[in-house]
Amino acid sequence: MPFLHFFYDYLSLPPPLVSSLTLRNPPPPLTSPNQSGAIIEYLVDTYDKSNSLHYDTPKEKYATLSWLYFQVSGQGPYFGQKVWFTFYHPEKGITSAIDRYSNEIKRVLSVIDRHLKKHSTTYLVGEKCTFADLAFVPWDMNMADMLRDSEGNAPDLAKEYPHFHAWNEKLMNRPAVKKCAEDKKKATAAASGH
Repeated sequence: MPFLHFFYDYLSLPPPLVSSLTLRNPPPPLTSPNQSGAIIEYLVDTYDKSNSLHYDTPKEKYATLSWLYFQVSGQGPYFGQKVWFTFYHPEKGITSAIDRYSNEIKRVLSVIDRHLKKHSTTYLVGEKCTFADLAFVPWDMNMADMLRDSEGNAPDLAKEYPHFHAWNEKLMNRPAVKKCAEDKKKATAAASGH
């Protein structure tokens, strides 16, 4: 499927434009980060006719959607708030907010870790990598930086969340994910002028 990778630099957008990027006045279809779950569902319904990234059986289908909704309601907001309060918020050093969102990230990791351990599966829903697994990838690409404390120390994910870590490594080593990571790196460098 052809795609265009572009960089949303919200900090450089004029405030009226940023405040207009809402559900009441969204950007063009399939470009809003506020609608990532809907975008994923649209792409799966439109392009995955061979069911390579989703199930068509009810039990697995709805389990996959449940994980997608966990990603868009848990991982996305908590990881995003951690990044905001750590790097971009005008008032620096708000440790209560930074700690809160760090702990929420750890909670998200522990939910995934416990699920994978309990069900002894490679992926969130059985042995098939689905769109729900892949929905976690963009934030997980920056996991080490997100979990660093004020002294620069990061937890040992392989030790603290071994099932999450194995799942995440498997996802990050997929050829398409590697290509996306490289494209993201190039787009970020181009946007920052490097």
